[in-house]
Amino acid sequence: MKNIFLLGAFLISALSMSAQETNVSISGALPTGDAADFTSFGLNIDANYLWQVSEQFDLGVTAGYHHYFGEDVDLGGLMVEVDDFGFLPVAAAARLNLNESITFGADVGYAIGVSPDGNDGGFYYAPKIQYGLTSTLDIVLAYKGISRDGGSFDSLSLGVEFGL
Repeated sequence: MKNIFLLGAFLISALSMSAQETNVSISGALPTGDAADFTSFGLNIDANYLWQVSEQFDLGVTAGYHHYFGEDVDLGGLMVEVDDFGFLPVAAAARLNLNESITFGADVGYAIGVSPDGNDGGFYYAPKIQYGLTSTLDIVLAYKGISRDGGSFDSLSLGVEFGL
């Protein structure tokens, strides 16, 4: 156990000596699969803090808030209004910079269920591809998934990421 703590301290100190980058992204999301049956649209805001491990690879953490708007669902002639869904994803982030314009990435962690009551959240994953317009502005296309008990909550998102 002591060795694990020493290794963790070494990795944190090594990463803190590397170049660092903070980004904030805003995106719109179209629910897919099960989520599309009871939500219509989503808005996401995420922030990440990345350390440059090598010239082409960044590693860090990300957190955000994802809000999906519930819609009215017809259950055999009975209209039911579905509540909005909210999640707070907290994850590890990895980015592979192929060149100055194209970056592949993935976030993996846990999405905490915020709303409605009974939303327990679940395992969170988000593979993505980014296209750099400038040194501080990217367009980001991502598939965001949350594996929950009894199903999944998935969406396809498109947005912009700003470097700070």
